[in-house]
Amino acid sequence: MNDKLLSDRLKMVASFVPANSSVADIGSDHAYLPCYLMNKQRISYAIAGEVNEGPFQSAINQVNRSGFSDKISVRKGNGLQVIKPGEVDVITIAGMGGQLIRNILLEGIDKLDGVSRLILQPNVAAHLLRQSLSELNWELVDERILEEDKKIYEVLVFDVGNGSNPYRSLSERDQAKAILFGPKLASEKNEAFIKKWKHELEKRVRILRSMENAEVPSEKEASVKTEIDLIKEVIS
Repeated sequence: MNDKLLSDRLKMVASFVPANSSVADIGSDHAYLPCYLMNKQRISYAIAGEVNEGPFQSAINQVNRSGFSDKISVRKGNGLQVIKPGEVDVITIAGMGGQLIRNILLEGIDKLDGVSRLILQPNVAAHLLRQSLSELNWELVDERILEEDKKIYEVLVFDVGNGSNPYRSLSERDQAKAILFGPKLASEKNEAFIKKWKHELEKRVRILRSMENAEVPSEKEASVKTEIDLIKEVIS
């Protein structure tokens, strides 16, 4: 497989896959990620899961072209329905919204037995994953943010562990900041991070203005104001 087929965001996902692991890539599309990992000899076995017929066939074709049909199983099904408990060490889910990724994990929670790492690349709402997985004792062990083709992506890495560890000893307000922005990302504040949150600040200011001109419950307005204050604190 030509490495150029894989986007920078998926190469970032790939970089967090431990050597010699078995991987389920959920929503695999063309199965580029598992083929790339197999080509680099990083993994021993992979499952490429797809729910839609077109991408499912594309994944089969890509796996066959790459010569990995004996090591990558392409399966059609919704979310974690394509795997059995204990079948893989690592699950990757990339290119979906944070809420959809969360729903996939919660609906297939029985399939997480034996899984030691989740590598997630939500297009939006990464905070929902930090919050929900922390409560399920998945520990956020790393996170990255990058810009590619004028879009900004976050990659979150969770291991089985103590979900509260990244937020330990923080005040309630600082915990809220860590969940929203990411404890590591907010600490490093790279160019992509600042760009994203400046855009998010502008968006929330517009929302607040529209609320002030409409009959919106005060608690919703207060929530947006709180987020605006938090963003200003972090990017200042």
